[in-house]
Amino acid sequence: MEDIYPILWAILRVVLIALPLLLLVPFLLWWERRLLGWMQDRVGPNRVGNITFSKTSRLVPPFLRGKKYKLFGLAQAFADGIKLILKEDITPTAIDRVIYFIAPALALFPPIALLACIPWGPDTHFGKLTPVADVPVAILYIFAVSSLGVYGIVLGGYASNNKYSLLGGLRSSAQLISYELAMGMSLAAMVLATGSLSMTQMVAEQQKSFWGFESLSFINNWYIFTPFGFISAIIFLICMVAETNRAPFDLPEAENELIAGYHTEYSSMKFACFFMGEYAAMLAFSGIFSTIFLGGYTLPFSFGSFDTTIAWAAPAIFFAKTILIFTLFIWIRATLPRLRYDQLMALGWKNLLPLAVTNFIVVMIWIAATKVYGQAIGWGAVLGCAVLIGAVFANNARRAKIGQQPLMERKITLVDPNKGGA
Repeated sequence: MEDIYPILWAILRVVLIALPLLLLVPFLLWWERRLLGWMQDRVGPNRVGNITFSKTSRLVPPFLRGKKYKLFGLAQAFADGIKLILKEDITPTAIDRVIYFIAPALALFPPIALLACIPWGPDTHFGKLTPVADVPVAILYIFAVSSLGVYGIVLGGYASNNKYSLLGGLRSSAQLISYELAMGMSLAAMVLATGSLSMTQMVAEQQKSFWGFESLSFINNWYIFTPFGFISAIIFLICMVAETNRAPFDLPEAENELIAGYHTEYSSMKFACFFMGEYAAMLAFSGIFSTIFLGGYTLPFSFGSFDTTIAWAAPAIFFAKTILIFTLFIWIRATLPRLRYDQLMALGWKNLLPLAVTNFIVVMIWIAATKVYGQAIGWGAVLGCAVLIGAVFANNARRAKIGQQPLMERKITLVDPNKGGA
């Protein structure tokens, strides 16, 4: 039996991750539609699911007769799911059938695999249940698995034999290349600050005293509270919105340009897989953001002897943070219009990547200064770098606004046209 226990624990951990994720998707859809309705001053789903008891039926208890209970359209997402299951499944004729059917599964697999390395509670209280796999190189695992998500989109567009679908898939691959570099550098700064690629170690580092000062030990050192951590958080937030193809970076499925983009030729449950994959990816990246920058399952303050009691609420704390970041996805969608493609590329290559690399250098300066001169001088160096970087970026923005080149322009002439060279 001893040999069977690891297998049972593994199955239980997988069920605790995969099943709630798939069951949460309908509620996430309902939450987005209700929130968008409120933000945009319109009616969201508010009718499906309301319960009205008959006034005259003898089968209804007297205290329930004529009563009406509103569920605010909570069953709308489930009704949509049933509609997708029962909808006619249309398969075009001139497609690459193998790739066409594999693509939706490839879009749904990465978000589930990403949640495997996210801890949602301390080991002392939840034992072998979290994380599913305590990967020592979890950050590298995140990059590897999240990169697979684009395969479902690209292959779906390629296999559909539709030019609009193909363009949507190509746009997605271009976004991936543009934003994963900046995302990688933003997380590399956090890896450098932690000294580990492990997610559990990152949470442990954020439970230390604020900025390393023992006098502030009652405040946990969440990375978003640090100057370099805040910049990395902003960069990672923008990149994960682009990674999940959400507005304002939803160019792979821009309906006014590409009909529906990469999933134009999909219907019924294959379309539902793409849809579920998008929302599951949003939830997974929200959990990753909460773990790396918001202390994971911890609270911002340390309560001393009460920490053991509060630790039992760790899953609820982690879930609340994850839903908060998920809500931010919705807020961004309701606020910002879709970018042009050149704006998207410029943001990734000209702004986020240089800023992420600069932030990585600042972290190295902080580590070196702290080890040699102590905490106070280390943070002083960070703040000095922040002022200098802010001045440089502000000067470049000012020069660009008045039409001047922010940086010195350099040209290389291979052939002098005045000499008639070929």
